[in-house]
Amino acid sequence: MTGSIKLIPFGFNFIENSWGGIYQGGSYLMIGPKKSGRTLLGLQFLHSAAKNQEVSLLFTNMRPRDLMIQSASINFDIQAYMSKNLVIVVRISPPNYLYDAYNADDYLMEYFNDIVTVVNQYKPKRLMFDEITPYIGFRNLDLLKDSYLHTLEVIEDKNITSLFIVGEPATPKAQSIVDILASYVTGVVTLKKSDSDGEMTNFQGGKVLIAPNIGHPQGRFQGEYSIMPVHGLFVGEPPIIDKPVDIDRIPTKVDEVPDKKPAEKPTFIKKNNDTGLTNSQRPPVMPAKFEVEQKDSLLFSNIYEYNDFLLLLSNQIALYKSTGQKFYLISIKLDPAATVKGFLNYSQLQQAVKGSTSKRDKICIMEDKILILTVKPAFDEVLNLVRGMKSNLPSSDKEYLNAATEYVLFMAIEITNNVDTSEAMIAYIHQSDINMGQNYQTLARISG
Repeated sequence: MTGSIKLIPFGFNFIENSWGGIYQGGSYLMIGPKKSGRTLLGLQFLHSAAKNQEVSLLFTNMRPRDLMIQSASINFDIQAYMSKNLVIVVRISPPNYLYDAYNADDYLMEYFNDIVTVVNQYKPKRLMFDEITPYIGFRNLDLLKDSYLHTLEVIEDKNITSLFIVGEPATPKAQSIVDILASYVTGVVTLKKSDSDGEMTNFQGGKVLIAPNIGHPQGRFQGEYSIMPVHGLFVGEPPIIDKPVDIDRIPTKVDEVPDKKPAEKPTFIKKNNDTGLTNSQRPPVMPAKFEVEQKDSLLFSNIYEYNDFLLLLSNQIALYKSTGQKFYLISIKLDPAATVKGFLNYSQLQQAVKGSTSKRDKICIMEDKILILTVKPAFDEVLNLVRGMKSNLPSSDKEYLNAATEYVLFMAIEITNNVDTSEAMIAYIHQSDINMGQNYQTLARISG
């Protein structure tokens, strides 16, 4: 763990009063059943950082509108902080379709790799994953332990304070998984809902237990918490609330900030694709490779640096050799004439590629090409993926599409027994470039 070790506020009065806060760069696990207030408490954790002008990452599969409403219930205007790039929301879909797959653990492991990728991209001060339960159903618990521990070590080495939320285990296998997660963190927060037969109060709540693994010499503490409007989770006598007060409202209008103009906000274009929205005007402080959720878009982190992509490609080749699972490596490139003639630029092509791919597809930007590693059993499915780029181009005008798609070139390489290394597949792409684009064909040719 780099940097000085110090205590920082969690955003929950019970932790502040009992432990004096949490360790900067520490990792924490929150365990609780649904409706126990675990997401609200996680939002308090993010709110505490945002008020201190610190960048936070939120991984969630929550619907955008639900996230806004949950945050508003504790007087956290998360959208305003998102517009200032202080809260970056990474919305991901549950991997429900993976659990019947032969190599489900390999795909689940990639979610942990994705956490590292996004962390390296945005370098936040805090990270919250709400909730991680769908992504930890490993069959091989040793593989889970290795993936989870590696992720924690990367996060802690960057002095990022993290909070992972997991559901209350309902089976012995689930308990074993949660025990693995709990054994490597700095401390554990456990929430228990009050019995429904108990005395009715104005606020819902339950019991909270905080238990350290390392540090926090004050030890374990237990208390009764309430869930209250504006304040969220609170232990002790609830403060008197006449009406919600906007404690830390961020100015958003010109007349609220004298002599200052509002910062330009990114605009978004609605698209019918996996990502929901694509960004047509990237905020200057955002890394170029991601379109971050400012309001209600969906970000999936399937873009990899070249060396990481080569490793994924090598793993996929090894998997093919052992199981016969087919995959394709697609190379997409743009004829420079498209930009000269004003039809399409490289950035817009990247947007079209990302809009046509799914979470399982892996993308790498390599020089003037965009590589896609996709596990497809049939070539027709590859063609459908490539055709999907057409609906994500800047205009839907038929005349424009007929012209622009003539400049979008693609090549799909099918894995065979003759391929032994990832370098060999990349070399084949380079050789096609040397041979003046041999083996490439246009998007227009297959899209009609």
